[in-house]
Amino acid sequence: MASRGISTGFGFLDSSAGFGIVMSLIEYNESMSYGRTFFVGLANTLLVSGLGIIFATIVGFIVGVLRLSNNWLIARLALAYIEIFRNIPLLLQIFFWYFAVLGTLPSPRQSVSIGEVAFLNLRGIVLPKPIFEAGSGAVGIVLIIAIIISLAIARWAKRRQAATGQFFPVLPVSAALILGAPIIAYFALGSPIGWDVPALSGFNFRGGITVIPELGALLLALTLYTASFIAEIVRSGIISVSRGQTEAAAALGLPPRRVLRLVIVPQALRVIIPPLTSQYLNLTKNSSLATAIGYPDLVNVFMGTTLNQTGQAVEIVAITMAVYLTISLSISMLMNIYNRAVALKER
Repeated sequence: MASRGISTGFGFLDSSAGFGIVMSLIEYNESMSYGRTFFVGLANTLLVSGLGIIFATIVGFIVGVLRLSNNWLIARLALAYIEIFRNIPLLLQIFFWYFAVLGTLPSPRQSVSIGEVAFLNLRGIVLPKPIFEAGSGAVGIVLIIAIIISLAIARWAKRRQAATGQFFPVLPVSAALILGAPIIAYFALGSPIGWDVPALSGFNFRGGITVIPELGALLLALTLYTASFIAEIVRSGIISVSRGQTEAAAALGLPPRRVLRLVIVPQALRVIIPPLTSQYLNLTKNSSLATAIGYPDLVNVFMGTTLNQTGQAVEIVAITMAVYLTISLSISMLMNIYNRAVALKER
């Protein structure tokens, strides 16, 4: 590298980037440094990966359970979903959602209105933007306290049920607490959180916050693709539970939904979690395909534009590899901790 006159080191991170980024979760403008572009790309990567893991888990569990439904039509529809999305390459699915679906949406002037507060068009979906005023922090504190209390209630209910066999409705109580407490605090403090509702001005919308179509297409593709694999993992986990467990629970008078939640799923998790971890890792790494449609993730912004402008290939590629390695190891560590928590423990 020295003989070719290629500079080395990380000093380039302090230089001005000079290019814009269409979406940034943190403050950024063209005058900021290349180091800032790294954090912008990292935040966008973590956003799509985190949302993708959450949504894929929810969809995958639902489809996996429906796959075992006694209703022939529902079971076949779940099977069709799995076979279709699992066997189409992820990159083609990203292109489909971006070009064939979101690319056919109307222009901003002909936007699809959702309750006159949100608007869907070719440039994405425009949503109201929250405006935090004095006292809004107290609402956030109330929400955090409500979540902590809900977790404490869930832990107490689990111990109570193990000791006495009595069931406590944790989910509705927690939902009422988490939703109700902040709402009461919101009105009690004089509505300290306002909303900047978007309005059409000229050829585009002013105000609000825009979710770019690149994010929507990538998130849809990652969710549906990964959920098809998770569904099969869930199905295999449920099948692994002895049928005698289900029959014993039914003999005790438990309704099917409680049999699934209290008997089958807790035992199936021991089979589900290890391969589920692999799917989380795959989803996170597959998010790098975002560069194909221009979503400003770490690979696109930092290993793409920044590398092309600076020529610091060794440093930038090494940093990007280290980031993905760190994210993957962190996910594995958290899932291993959870796996040990639900594993059978000998007495």
